[in-house]
Amino acid sequence: MIEPTVTMPPKRVRRPPVRRSVRPPREAVRFPVLAVVFVCAACGLVYELELVALASYLIGDSVTQASVVLSVMVFAMGVGSLLAKRLRCRAAVGFGLVEAGLALIGGCSAMVLYAAFAWLGESRHVLVAFSLAIGVLIGAEIPLLMALIQRSAREHAGRAGRQAALGEQDDAAGTVADLFAADYVGALVGGLAFPFLLLPWLGQLTGALVTGAVNAVAGGGLVLWVFRHDLTRRSRALLVAVNLCVLTALATATVLVDDFEQAARRAVYGEPVRVAVHTDLQEVVVTGGREEPPDLFLDGRLRVAGRDEYRYHEALVHPAMNGPHARVLIVGGGDGMAAREALRYAGVRTVTVVELDPGIVRLARTDPALSGLNEQAFRDPRVQVAYADAFNWLRGAADRLQERYDVVISDLPDPGITPSTKLYSEEFYGLVARVLATGGRFAVHAGSATDRPRTYWTVDATLRAAGFATSPFSAAGRTPGFAAGPDRADRAGRTGRGPRDWGFLLAVRGDRPPALGLAPDAPRLRSLGPGTLEAAARRAERTRGATPPPSTLVHPRYGA
Repeated sequence: MIEPTVTMPPKRVRRPPVRRSVRPPREAVRFPVLAVVFVCAACGLVYELELVALASYLIGDSVTQASVVLSVMVFAMGVGSLLAKRLRCRAAVGFGLVEAGLALIGGCSAMVLYAAFAWLGESRHVLVAFSLAIGVLIGAEIPLLMALIQRSAREHAGRAGRQAALGEQDDAAGTVADLFAADYVGALVGGLAFPFLLLPWLGQLTGALVTGAVNAVAGGGLVLWVFRHDLTRRSRALLVAVNLCVLTALATATVLVDDFEQAARRAVYGEPVRVAVHTDLQEVVVTGGREEPPDLFLDGRLRVAGRDEYRYHEALVHPAMNGPHARVLIVGGGDGMAAREALRYAGVRTVTVVELDPGIVRLARTDPALSGLNEQAFRDPRVQVAYADAFNWLRGAADRLQERYDVVISDLPDPGITPSTKLYSEEFYGLVARVLATGGRFAVHAGSATDRPRTYWTVDATLRAAGFATSPFSAAGRTPGFAAGPDRADRAGRTGRGPRDWGFLLAVRGDRPPALGLAPDAPRLRSLGPGTLEAAARRAERTRGATPPPSTLVHPRYGA
């Protein structure tokens, strides 16, 4: 017997709840990734500019230091991009560690570079090492982020089907474009923030440390938030611990940065440091005890050695005063020493000082030691101060001056220092010729004739190319243990390895060189006399070699 088939009512099948589709990577990941790329690019450029600025200050010759940092860093970025391929399988934790390392190394780079200069006396190798390390880490950023984005795209494509996969492939080029656009815009912001915000508000050391902290927060936050599902529990704990350690180290260094800077300054300048200030343009340090003549350092270079500065300033000023000297123009000379010497002549009616940095003049007015050394020159009613770039000031001076100057004195840093190069150019000397009275004399400090003869004679060739006839001479420094000229300290101030003389050039317009001598109304001088100037001329002539070409704005020929 066949039993009838019993048809059971079908069971109600519960369909699984429909999950909301995962937001495509371009929407869910795009904005936080681009924001972090923007921030990291800004931080990376701040590190780069920090190295360039500090190396130029510590080592000198900013063109060379900028070339070294930029070329080494760009090369290292290529190396970092290649090395990043090994981390693609662990892109999330790799990117987090890269950003933590970049924050620590970049943030501490300025302090370590300054410490190497202060206590070891050499920072070039440290500069190259930091440029390499920072470049490698920066170069690894974009490849690792691309690996993370592509992984998110593949996972989404697997859930959303073939059509979504095709769409993600179409968006790949757009994602790359977005990443590089954020990178370039971030670099622009970092490049502008460094000179206009970080440097004036925080300084070089604190600015780098704060930048490192921002870098660590941005990089670590992106991985631990947006890409947290790509991390194992162990990796997540590792990144949290590493970032906390980095932030703790940066915060500790920020708290101790003032003490560090004071200790490093004592190591560079010796004891005691009377005044240390950062103006808008440079670091100014005055050293010396209460009973000692002060020494003035500008950006680490000895500008005035109080014990024998009179030898430099007497040789610079008084030979140029042999003739009419009613109107005197001093280019540079913010310390007031050259003005002091010019004011010793009763026939001087006006002394105009063109100084770029108001902070130098302010210190020379108010510091008891400096104002005593310059004999309160800036309080003399005959002295007028113009705060301006000398090149730009002279460009407009010829048209507005009612009277030309009888004497022009160029009291500037060594021509081998890059920022001074344009003030030793043929174009600059041409501007001086326009404001010089007929028969007027032009005195130029031209660096050491003994230790840097090519630089010295390049200044001579440049003056002659501008239409001047010149009389070379030099003055020897005598104070033991001090660099005999306004040059990089670099321990020269304590070991005596600085230049052994000051080189000068006395120039007049025309073909006939001026005679070296002193004016009939010259005051009593401690270091100069007729015989002294003759010996000074012979000393300079002994260093003459083959005539070098002149230096121009577009073809500077001075080297540090």
